[in-house]
Amino acid sequence: MARAQGARAQMALAFETVYGTPPVSGFKLMPFASTSLGAEQPLLASDLLGYGRDPLAPIKDAVTADGDISVPIDIEAFGFWLKAAFGAPATSGTTPKTHSFTSGSWALPSFSVETGMPEVPRYAMYSGCMLDQLSWTMQRSGLLTATAKIIAQGETIATASGAGTPTAIALQRFGHFNGSIKRNGTALGHVVSAEISYANNLERVETIRADGKIDGADPAMAALTGKIDVRFADSALVTQAIDGAPCELEFSYSLGASASLSFTAHAVYLPRPRIEIQGPQGIQASFDWQAAKGTTPARLCTIVLTNSVASYA
Repeated sequence: MARAQGARAQMALAFETVYGTPPVSGFKLMPFASTSLGAEQPLLASDLLGYGRDPLAPIKDAVTADGDISVPIDIEAFGFWLKAAFGAPATSGTTPKTHSFTSGSWALPSFSVETGMPEVPRYAMYSGCMLDQLSWTMQRSGLLTATAKIIAQGETIATASGAGTPTAIALQRFGHFNGSIKRNGTALGHVVSAEISYANNLERVETIRADGKIDGADPAMAALTGKIDVRFADSALVTQAIDGAPCELEFSYSLGASASLSFTAHAVYLPRPRIEIQGPQGIQASFDWQAAKGTTPARLCTIVLTNSVASYA
């Protein structure tokens, strides 16, 4: 009997027309590094007395379907996660195509994700998925991956795939070596690492239903936060923090004119950091930044993905 192995696992994704209803076609074969997406249903211990010391049978509690997916930041597939986080982009150009994602949408798309283990076989379809948070870290080396936090409506288990034959995506990853950071349009030096986290702050609509599923996940106030660790070489960032003035930060990756990704936070505010001297080594400062709605443009952030994909609509 075959045993399930992560090396043979597959993931397929397609956007839904009706929330909670998996589409019959249009699935894409998505690259991923790991996933904790799943459904769980805890048991509630009996609280009844008068039946002796041995407890009565437990009662099933509500079903929760959610989890994290670790995905590569690449040229094509990452656009689908950006669509889940921000909505469909405005696409322009011929070849290459420029896809502009913007924050502030009131309606976010839902999607279905199927994870397959063909050895068992076990195919888990998660319908009514919404992206709650997208985050990643910029650093000097290592594999560049992002974490997508998902809230799903429910899980359906089958012995055969419900995704049909998913369309394969050409995989070409960005690397940390391709990254750069700009502050107000000028390269920001002395950065050791940077963290970026965008959250839709989804609220589960937990109504009473016979199937135990949620009615949906509504987006609340968005949040764009992060952290920058820099070698302390000048007082530009500290001065900005003391003055309370915002700046524009752009986090980008590029593999040439036809393959690039830029994430721009239009109004970033920095806290006043503690500058510590912990020994003879170099001194670093950490800024736990927060972004707000900018003036020009009047939004939280803009993400521009350049590739050969015709459309993410």
